[in-house]
Amino acid sequence: MKKFQSIFKKEKPIIGMVHVQALPGTPKNKFDASKIIDEALKETRIYKKAGIDSIMIENMHDVPYLKREVGHEISSLMTLIAYLIKQETNVPVGIQILAGANKEALAVAKASTIDFIRAEGFVFAHTADEGIMEAQAAELLRYRKFIDADSIAIFTDIKKKHSSHAITQDISLLDTAKAARFFLSDGVIVTGDHTGSSASVEELKTLRNNLDFPIFVGSGVTKENVGHYLPICDAMIIGSYFKEGGYWENELSYDRINNFMDMVRKITK
Repeated sequence: MKKFQSIFKKEKPIIGMVHVQALPGTPKNKFDASKIIDEALKETRIYKKAGIDSIMIENMHDVPYLKREVGHEISSLMTLIAYLIKQETNVPVGIQILAGANKEALAVAKASTIDFIRAEGFVFAHTADEGIMEAQAAELLRYRKFIDADSIAIFTDIKKKHSSHAITQDISLLDTAKAARFFLSDGVIVTGDHTGSSASVEELKTLRNNLDFPIFVGSGVTKENVGHYLPICDAMIIGSYFKEGGYWENELSYDRINNFMDMVRKITK
């Protein structure tokens, strides 16, 4: 909890997603580096104007995703974007590099002086769209120590969306969270089954009642359900809802973000 509190000075922070345009070498890439950077900074300024608490960047347009390792053409441009976003704002900034490229994300965070990463495949194996994703906690934490990046938090998905967890179906979400904490995760992220789908309120209540440990809601938060999540989590990561029509590929909507943040501020007064 100490690392979470050292990064987020505001209680119950709302983390807005910047879905970076498809990067060089990926099938959907259509912009050069300068346009990709400009688009990311444009979204950052919209978030900043709307009073967002934190920003996270992600290469979600890079479908189909590589598993675990990405090239320098990805990590180098993500480093520059992360650095510029950090300079543009005075809020905590994080990164996720899909799919499961946690070491690359950590290296980017270190080089760009941002604050946290979102890591998938930290404890227990699961079957993802990209194939079998094995646990990486030991390797990742040793790498963090090796590059002198202990100040960077590693927040970890458990029972991650877009994945099959049949091989761990006898392990509850709570036991998975306890394993992540035992393996030195800085906080766990709970999602629905898919991007934009809501996390289970009942499962989150179970975690809250049994863990003194940072809990993030990682998908499906809306203006309509945020009041259910606020009492039982420590932070929320929001992407789809902040886009026009609530769809992740659409343009970012200042009005949706601003109205959402106003509502959260009223609830948490």
